[in-house]
Amino acid sequence: MAITDWPEGERPREKLLKSGAAALSEAELLAIFLRTGVTGKSAVDLARDLLARFGSLAALFAAGEKEFCQTHGMGAAKYAQLQAVLEMAKRALHEEMAQRDALSSPQAVRDYLRLRLQGLAHEVFMVLFMDAQNRVVASEELFRGTLTQTSVYPREVIKRALHHNSAAVILAHNHPSGVAEPSHADQALTQALKNALTLVDIRVLDHFIVAGGGFLSFAERGLL
Repeated sequence: MAITDWPEGERPREKLLKSGAAALSEAELLAIFLRTGVTGKSAVDLARDLLARFGSLAALFAAGEKEFCQTHGMGAAKYAQLQAVLEMAKRALHEEMAQRDALSSPQAVRDYLRLRLQGLAHEVFMVLFMDAQNRVVASEELFRGTLTQTSVYPREVIKRALHHNSAAVILAHNHPSGVAEPSHADQALTQALKNALTLVDIRVLDHFIVAGGGFLSFAERGLL
C-alpha cells in the first residue's frame, strides 16, 4: 500500500508537521528523505530495508557510494542527496561551535563528532582547534588507521595547532569495535599529547571517544 493511501495521521510527513520530527521513528524520518518507494514497497518499507541492511543510521551515513547503491531503489542521486544533507548538518554544528564557547555548548561538539566519526569501519583521529575563547576555528582529520589502531604523531598535531594559532584543542577518535572504554594506549597517547602541547602553551580541553552508540569524555572521567 502506498503511503498516500495510509490514514493521514500515520503518514510520516503529516505526522512530522503535526507532532515534530522527534515523534517519528528512524524509518519514518528516512522515508521522508527518500520521498518515494519502489514497486511493491513504500518509502517506509524501503527505509526499513536500508536500516536492516546497515544496522543503524550511523552505519548508513558512513556507507560508501558503492555499498549504498547495492540496495534496490538506491542510486548515485540518492547517495549524493544524503551526503549533502549530512554535510549541511556538520556545517551547521561547526558554525555553532565557532560562535560559542565549546565548553558552554558541549552538545554541539558531541553531535558534530558523532556525525564525523560514528559508524566508520576504520579508526580516525581528529582534532578541533580552538581560539582563546574556546571557539572552534577549524577541525581536521589528522590520522586514519585500520579497524583496531591508528598511528598518531604529536609533532603533526602541534604543527597543525600552531598553523591555526590555537590556544586549545579537543582531541577525538573512534572505536570501530563499538566499545567506548579507553585503552591503556589511548590514555598514554592523551598524556603524551597533553605534555607536548603544553610546551607550546596549548591546552587540551578534552579527548572524546566515539563508539557505536557510546561516547566517552576523558575530562569527565578525570583522565586529563
